[in-house]
Amino acid sequence: MTVKSDIKDIKLAAEGCKRIEWAERNMPVLRLIRERFKKEKPLKGTSLACCLHVTTETANLMRTLKAGGADVALCASNPLSTQDDTAAALVKEYKIPVFAVHGEDNKTYYRHIHQALDMKPRITMDDGADLVSTLHNERRDLAPNVLAGTEETTTGVIRLRAMALLFPVVAVNDSKTKHFFDNRYGTGQSTIDGILRATNMLLAGSTVVVAGYGWCGRGLATRMQGMGAHMIVTEVDPVKAIEATMDGFTVMPMSQAAPKGDLFVTLTGDINVIRLEHFRKMKDGAIVCNSGHFDVELDLKALRNAAKKSRLLRPGVREYDLGGKRINVLVEGRLVNLSAAEGHPAMVMDMSFANQALAAEYIVRNHRKLERRVYVVPEKIDSAIAALKLKSMGLKIDRLTAEQREYLASWKIGT
Repeated sequence: MTVKSDIKDIKLAAEGCKRIEWAERNMPVLRLIRERFKKEKPLKGTSLACCLHVTTETANLMRTLKAGGADVALCASNPLSTQDDTAAALVKEYKIPVFAVHGEDNKTYYRHIHQALDMKPRITMDDGADLVSTLHNERRDLAPNVLAGTEETTTGVIRLRAMALLFPVVAVNDSKTKHFFDNRYGTGQSTIDGILRATNMLLAGSTVVVAGYGWCGRGLATRMQGMGAHMIVTEVDPVKAIEATMDGFTVMPMSQAAPKGDLFVTLTGDINVIRLEHFRKMKDGAIVCNSGHFDVELDLKALRNAAKKSRLLRPGVREYDLGGKRINVLVEGRLVNLSAAEGHPAMVMDMSFANQALAAEYIVRNHRKLERRVYVVPEKIDSAIAALKLKSMGLKIDRLTAEQREYLASWKIGT
């Protein structure tokens, strides 16, 4: 059987299989779902075009969707996050079409998205909304065939809510078992992992500026603080700024933080959070990176134009000389946790991808009831994933007594 694909090297498959197996050991919830899917085939005959980070964790999601009877095709949601050995394993061992090569240029990136869309999907599965936006802009003829889509990230959900959607989309990102854990614990740990792999810097005693105090930002700030860093948070939302202050962090505008920071990390989902005016104020040797999905959080075009010269100092670290002041940008402003490291730990992606798998099942069963708008994963699914995760961790919790349930459902009992 010939599987359509565009990958770096099929000979990398053996190594990819071992890494996929290693990740799977820490994804017990997805494994339980896959076992059920094998028996019930809830996605039988359903085609899915998936634009996600091509990692070992994603590979286990693809295996689960295929076990459920789906026909899946996978392309990358970030040019620098693709693990070429994982892509090879998916094609050779699991017979899943993959269109992704680590480091691919922008033209190839969008060609791969079109190749995934060529399968005429009934469900789209996105991470950042590039696949859905491409469908809406260039492949609108496919829209009538699409039952609904799912979206993995905050950035993608923001984009989708600004669109006039041609089909419903389930915001997997907004489920509690996704953003409470993936965004906070996953991003918090994996961002530090990427920074350390790229720079080998000492965090203890360093001044770290975190832009954005959503779930990702607070996760990173908390873990950076635990590593001994002096933390500064920048925000545009007054409520989040108060939260950051009460959590013990120093809050100030980026213009004031720029001269103080040794390391800057953006996690906002917005554009040009760090601009040339900020770069010019930074210390000589400041390190700047992004963990907020798109590289547009850093105004790198302005930095490149202003720089007298630039050079690659070490893998993933480019130095820009602004005339005696040097600014170091990590992995081209791409997601530092995926481009310089391996992304979120499998244990946390277990819940995120359980949401994706069950959201696909939910779409197949309920698409006729859905309107053309963004939906949150039903609370019943969220709770079921949390219960499975607790079970896999060997943990038990209390249950409400009949008396307690009655009390919570009643308004009659007062002081």
